[in-house]
Amino acid sequence: MTVGEKIKKIRTFRGMTQKELGLAIGFEEKGADNRIAQYETNYRVPKRELLDKIAQALRVDRQNFYTVQPGCAEDFMRTFFWLDEDSPGSIRLFQLVRNPGKIGASDDTAVRYNDTDDWPAQPPVGIYFNYGLVDDFMREWLLRQQELHAGEITREEYFEWKINWPSTCDDGKESKYYVPWRKEK
Repeated sequence: MTVGEKIKKIRTFRGMTQKELGLAIGFEEKGADNRIAQYETNYRVPKRELLDKIAQALRVDRQNFYTVQPGCAEDFMRTFFWLDEDSPGSIRLFQLVRNPGKIGASDDTAVRYNDTDDWPAQPPVGIYFNYGLVDDFMREWLLRQQELHAGEITREEYFEWKINWPSTCDDGKESKYYVPWRKEK
């Protein structure tokens, strides 16, 4: 997603009009909505200082719009989060189960699954990370996806978790307790 598409998605998620967002970041009333429309359609690209104001007005982490440290673990995860928003359900996380038998393990790199209608016609390609921070992030993301599919959190809560991540991170622990991003039921 482009920066403009992200601004629009988050703005509409927050229930704000273009004019309300424009006024919230300090634009004059006349033309505030036009400026936001230009950003959302990528006709204009806001500078970092303005993106910081937009992020603050939308109550999201600024790194949804730009990264401070390209290639870092957080940048990597945000890329996945926005791919997930652009095409919901295209990223399916699952927990691998350790096979205790290590005989010939280095020769066999296949991961087996029980074929059901939930899997694509062609066997998917898997990836795993041997990078502690990314492993922790992915584990928590898996937990949020499981909560979403079980109806324990709403799609809105799931999106809120992603757009304010990592401040919404609970270190991958079970989140049966209050966490700031989750609405009380």
